[in-house]
Amino acid sequence: MTFTATANAQQLFKTVNADGKITYSDTPPVAGKVVTQNVGNANQGNDTSGLPYELAQAAKNFPVTLYSADKCAPCNEGRQLLQSRGIPFTEKTVNRDGDVAALKEINGNSQIPLLLIGREKVNGFSSSDWSSALTTAGYPKNSQLPKSYHNGQISTAAATPAITDVVARSDNRKTNNAADHGKIPPAAGNAPPGFQF
Repeated sequence: MTFTATANAQQLFKTVNADGKITYSDTPPVAGKVVTQNVGNANQGNDTSGLPYELAQAAKNFPVTLYSADKCAPCNEGRQLLQSRGIPFTEKTVNRDGDVAALKEINGNSQIPLLLIGREKVNGFSSSDWSSALTTAGYPKNSQLPKSYHNGQISTAAATPAITDVVARSDNRKTNNAADHGKIPPAAGNAPPGFQF
């Protein structure tokens, strides 16, 4: 288990070459412009000390992250399910264009709420789907959280990138943006452009 914790805490570098090929490595590249971003600790927000064994193992092996937005009724229902079941989770809000882009990078679309359980993605809120996925991951069906436990601070989806980017593109390569791929759908209700409920 020590190996896993050490590997998770290690800094990763993403290199994009002139052809657009992406390579991940734990060593910095020989050439290229290194763009350092605040990556934080890979285990941040997943403190399992003081939790009962079964819950601590599930939280360690399959950490739960909720992607939500303001004024989102399904997000509120999902949060309430996690809280009532006693699931330790991290919450990331999707309220700005940068957050929408980060969500699309993780999920391939901008549908919220999004529940990540380890690597499994559960799109939209369905009490039965979320409960089934949590049970499969080994989370207890009834809350075992100590009364003193508090989930970590809520952050924005775009706040903590997972890796350091290394840009090794040629100067004549065009960058991708929303205009290159078509228009962003108009906002519905109070949501920022690009949201889907």
